[in-house]
Amino acid sequence: MSKTRIKLGMVGGGATAFIGAVHRIAMRMDDRFELVAGALDVDVERGRVFAETLGIAPERTYATYQELIDKEARRPDRVDAVVIVTPNFLHFPIAKAALEAGFDVICEKPMTTTLADAKALAALVQSTGRRFFLTHTYTGYPMVRQAREMIAAGEIGKLRRVEVEYLQDWLAAPVENTGAEGAVWRTDPKKAGAGGAIGDVGTHAWNLAAFVCGEEPTHILAELSTLVEGRRVDDDAAILMRYASGAKGSILASQVLPGNGNNVSFRIYGDKAGLEWWQEKPEELWFTRLGEPRQMIRRNGAGATGAAIAGSRVPAAHPEGYLEAFANLYRDAADLLSGETTATMVPSARDGVSGSKFVEACLKSNAAGNIWTEVD
Repeated sequence: MSKTRIKLGMVGGGATAFIGAVHRIAMRMDDRFELVAGALDVDVERGRVFAETLGIAPERTYATYQELIDKEARRPDRVDAVVIVTPNFLHFPIAKAALEAGFDVICEKPMTTTLADAKALAALVQSTGRRFFLTHTYTGYPMVRQAREMIAAGEIGKLRRVEVEYLQDWLAAPVENTGAEGAVWRTDPKKAGAGGAIGDVGTHAWNLAAFVCGEEPTHILAELSTLVEGRRVDDDAAILMRYASGAKGSILASQVLPGNGNNVSFRIYGDKAGLEWWQEKPEELWFTRLGEPRQMIRRNGAGATGAAIAGSRVPAAHPEGYLEAFANLYRDAADLLSGETTATMVPSARDGVSGSKFVEACLKSNAAGNIWTEVD
């Protein structure tokens, strides 16, 4: 039986944008969505030309997000959801307008640039009854979902320590001074938010830890550094974490460490066993019971859980990675939007608020001299 595709309108993600293309690939992978409208670029003519290459009709190619939301709301064949892939400072006003117009929202992280806006947006999601999906990519990996299931099932025992790293090197030099588009806005606190590395990659690490462990720290101690001279936001961060359960942890989030492309990893230990995962070898999850040899569990292999198998697309021993993980978020969103399920593993507005609390706590801790600070 064929399914009706969910119609999407995209804001941002034009010809020169990186993440917009990733979203478009992910939404097409399971053939559950159709991109029919867009306000793709601040350069309106460039956006119109690019929209034509994507097959978007001229009458549904808009100059601004306000025009997209206003005109689509009046169409009998209106879009079902709005996808937001703009710089951070635009997430809140676009999402707010979309929700108020009755659209569901799929949004890039972080949800907003301030905690106040995050809380306001979450309240609006609640009051409107619309769906809000936050694309924290790493929650879509099959072996990350496997780790989540194993921990929930008690496989590692009582949680003891959580270590998460997100390391990059693309901002190791002041590339924003060359006009590099992604670097310019990410190092501008007015557009990215007050947090640099902590907002861009630190929120991913925070969300990954919470997703896998099923609990969040209550207190953090953060040391934020700006290692590239003249930069206006942090580009390197070391964060200690305390959990109500007694577990400890840390996050290392940096964008200035040579030799690291997109080095995301976690090591999670309980009193019975430990789990290790590395995004650059995403199909491998290492599981070690106390007193036993390390065991490698592979996607679709022996020991794979239901979540890992459901999140896999290609046969075992064929490589699967980032784009498929991203597509899992879209597939899960489609299942929820079409009424096929009432539960999803896609991060929500609640996760967006949590990420904003993390950033604010980091900023407070650092400003106060690197002291323990409640995440609230």
